[in-house]
Amino acid sequence: MSQSTKNSSKSNKLNKVAATREALLAKLEAEELRESGGRKDDGKSFAELFEASVKEKDFKVGDVVTGRILEVNSDFVLVDINYKSEGLIPSSEFQTATGLAPIKPGDEVQVYIDKVENENGMVVLSKDKADMLKAWNDISAACEKEELVEGTVIAKVKGGLSVDIGVKAFLPGSQIDLRPVRNLDSYLGKKLKFKVIKFNKKRGNIVLSRRALLEKEREHLKHQTLETIREGQIVDGIVKNITDYGVFIDLGGMDGLLHITDISWGRVKHPSQLLNIGDEIKVKVLKYDQEKERVSLGYKQLQADPWDNVQQKYQLGQKLSGKVVSLADYGAFVELDEGIEGLIHVSEMSWTQRVKHPSKVLSVDDVVNVVVLDIDTANRRISLGMKQLEENPWVALKEKYSPGTVIEGQIKSITDFGVFIGIEEGIDGLVHISDFSWTKRVNHPSEVYKKGDTIKAVVLSVDMENERFSLGVKQLEKDPWTEALDKYSVGTQHDVKVSKIADFGVFVELEPEIEGLIHISELSLDRVEKIEDVVKVGSQLKAEVISLDRDARKIGLSAKLVAYKGESDSAQYGKSSSKTSFGDVFGDQLKLKKD
Repeated sequence: MSQSTKNSSKSNKLNKVAATREALLAKLEAEELRESGGRKDDGKSFAELFEASVKEKDFKVGDVVTGRILEVNSDFVLVDINYKSEGLIPSSEFQTATGLAPIKPGDEVQVYIDKVENENGMVVLSKDKADMLKAWNDISAACEKEELVEGTVIAKVKGGLSVDIGVKAFLPGSQIDLRPVRNLDSYLGKKLKFKVIKFNKKRGNIVLSRRALLEKEREHLKHQTLETIREGQIVDGIVKNITDYGVFIDLGGMDGLLHITDISWGRVKHPSQLLNIGDEIKVKVLKYDQEKERVSLGYKQLQADPWDNVQQKYQLGQKLSGKVVSLADYGAFVELDEGIEGLIHVSEMSWTQRVKHPSKVLSVDDVVNVVVLDIDTANRRISLGMKQLEENPWVALKEKYSPGTVIEGQIKSITDFGVFIGIEEGIDGLVHISDFSWTKRVNHPSEVYKKGDTIKAVVLSVDMENERFSLGVKQLEKDPWTEALDKYSVGTQHDVKVSKIADFGVFVELEPEIEGLIHISELSLDRVEKIEDVVKVGSQLKAEVISLDRDARKIGLSAKLVAYKGESDSAQYGKSSSKTSFGDVFGDQLKLKKD
């Protein structure tokens, strides 16, 4: 529709209203003449009298007056306010959510005077503005008295909600509830009560709060709850918030914490597995700190502890199946029943494999077969085994490899204390560094062997209980000390060569791989201050055996004794010194050499 057509339509409607007004005035004038017997007061017309009467009333813009509805149509409502002209109000101002309000001629209505007279000589009225003024006055009074107002949430706006309380007001998001609200749509259309926390009539600004009411109500409930709550008490609560470590339960004005470990006797990865916000549950008060107003709650405590019947339900050696619920560096935890878990230590996973981490064998949620190895109800521990379900290969190994058996295998690994040789699939034997040689001193196995070398060894022992297979390399040869200890008896003299010099004496070679010690005090008849002044590495000496330790495989010698015997009676020397020369003088030094 064009603008000119709209203006023409509006003009026609106003003309129609003006005609109606004239008709009503004429009708009223005729009725007045009839009542007065056809006489006019002082010759004045009814219209003149009417105007005179309304002039006595002080109508002005901004007044709110009571009017009487004369006519109702789809576009306008004609209202008489006892003024010289009637007023028009758009029908839209009488609209409700369900349509046009149920109004009819004769009904009274509060209206706002917008203009005393427009270009058509009619007063301009507004019902909306009258309603708004009334609402502002009511809100102002409620604000002064700190009374509550009621309104309907009508829309989402930036930062909160728009509420109709007779006029539009703003409800900030932070004032909707005690906690931040994520779903604002759930409040649309709801009729609620609010507290006015900010009011500015000039700017048309009203700020509401629902949180203030809830806090007041919560404080009242909290006071009641604190008066009645006791440890051990079973109370009703509502799940208010869920975190990784537990659940906050609204007990009525105050929150209690239900820790994740107190939700179930079984393992709970996250509280949301079992509980949802809004759930109504019963909980037990475990601890109440009145000073800090903190309450610890329990949910599993309302059910029987499954460990109470463990001794009756499980026995040593019993075969079971369970689900792997957790892996640690030292083993895997298996759920046998709700709230009952057992541990498979890495050492109990395989007879032959060296399991460094359980993830190499198992995964979470795997269902495994196990054997009960131990039950410790006091510490709530059950030890489980996997390898016990299979035949123990160490039993067969002990029968197959008796001590003295010679084997040949590849070096699998080298450590500081020895080398491991592969025996069978998953079974390694250890050659300790002390079993490398009868005579050579080895500081580290890598000096002699490298990984991958194939060597022969003699079985020393098979320890089935500790799963240890001991081997020796030096045992492949005859112990040279067996003959040496008989050959180098005390009192025998031998030609020796200096092989090593120490602060306390010199080591001499009796024969290949057989050494003895000449203490500094037994090097010469003269006092020796510095060994290098007397002998050097490679020097040839003649010395006599003065002490022999078969267990420690140590031989003590003296060059001084040989020299002395060449000058005087050897028997006299022996009485004065040979009895103490080795045991008293060389003992500590020989021990140091061994260490």
